Amino acid sequence: MKKLLFVALAAATVFGAQAQKAYYTPSFGDNWSIGVDGGVVTPLSRHHAFFGDMRGAFGLHIQKQVTPVVAIGVEGAAAVNTSSWNEVSIPGNNSGIRYSEIGRSGTAIDNLYVGVYTNVNLFNLFCGYKARFFDMDLTIGGGWGHDFYNDGAFYHPGSYVFEAKDQNYLQAKAGLNFNFNVCENLTISLKPSVAWNMTGTEYAPLNVYHSTAAYSRDKWSFNLMAGVQYNFGPGFVTADTKNQTEIDALNATLNGLRAELAACQATAAANMANIKNLQAELEACKNRKPEVIEKVSNNLSSVRYVFYRIGSSKITADQQPNVEMVASYLKNHKDSKVVVKGYASPDGNLEFNKKLAAARAESVKTMLVNKYGIASDRIQAEGCGIGDMFSENDWNRVSICTLED
Repeated sequence: MKKLLFVALAAATVFGAQAQKAYYTPSFGDNWSIGVDGGVVTPLSRHHAFFGDMRGAFGLHIQKQVTPVVAIGVEGAAAVNTSSWNEVSIPGNNSGIRYSEIGRSGTAIDNLYVGVYTNVNLFNLFCGYKARFFDMDLTIGGGWGHDFYNDGAFYHPGSYVFEAKDQNYLQAKAGLNFNFNVCENLTISLKPSVAWNMTGTEYAPLNVYHSTAAYSRDKWSFNLMAGVQYNFGPGFVTADTKNQTEIDALNATLNGLRAELAACQATAAANMANIKNLQAELEACKNRKPEVIEKVSNNLSSVRYVFYRIGSSKITADQQPNVEMVASYLKNHKDSKVVVKGYASPDGNLEFNKKLAAARAESVKTMLVNKYGIASDRIQAEGCGIGDMFSENDWNRVSICTLED
């Protein structure tokens, strides 16, 4: 019997793991349930009658549905006291005295059970998960059992001394649950099961103890309970193994990536061709014979420079003589013209520097016209943005005046 219980629990674990591959539950806090149970319990041997010894029972359970196949839970149950299970008969007693009073408990209940259990949903296991009005669980559990007796002893001269004490024992149970799922959150179940008192020694005459082995039929009891269970949900979602919309979207993404790959390959091929051309030009430059320049002529007599302070287009007094030289040349050469190109150093914002370079060129033109009376049509002023003619950064804040005949 122990091997049978072990195999059943192992099978439930394996099949539950398989079910988790096909379905999922949102989180640990979901798919809990709570239920109340009520019914009857009766011993299967050593008593007067199956129905004659039957008595009422009630209980409570809390359950977590781990997968569509496997659920685990804790439960508690109690049997109503009728004293029929705890009567004692004394061998050789002919006095007519009722010795059954020894076994009777003074409590409202004479049996308690608290334990854990595992349910395996057979329909979901073998037929796949879906919402059903009816399904069936295999349930296996075990826990702590306790029997209440009338503490004390009864003595009769010439006979035996009996002592009855409360008993604690390990109890195992197995059964089936026939479930009727009234709605998404409410389940009504019929729960037949068999329980075993696996340990303990029964009350008996003093110094004469009668002990039975675990799983002996003398320790069996039959339970028939009806339960109402509220399921907090939200249940499980069936994995959609083929979603055409998702497949089409993935195919579109894949085709887009293929197109990008093709474009990248074409760009790489063009870059490789450009590299080859540059390498060819480089080799040609390496193989070209050097040219010797015998004479270098630099004519700077027609160029004048006007330098500025940082961020300014104002011509300072020390730079006015350079403008005056340009004006003098233009007066002496009536057909000559001047091209004024303004520059700014790289300091500061690019857009500001562009405007500053144009303003510097215009400042030279304005002085030539207003102060020296040069006709404006003989002056071409243009801003040339950032200047990098000179290694000294300050020198690049300049207007370059080139005289043309």
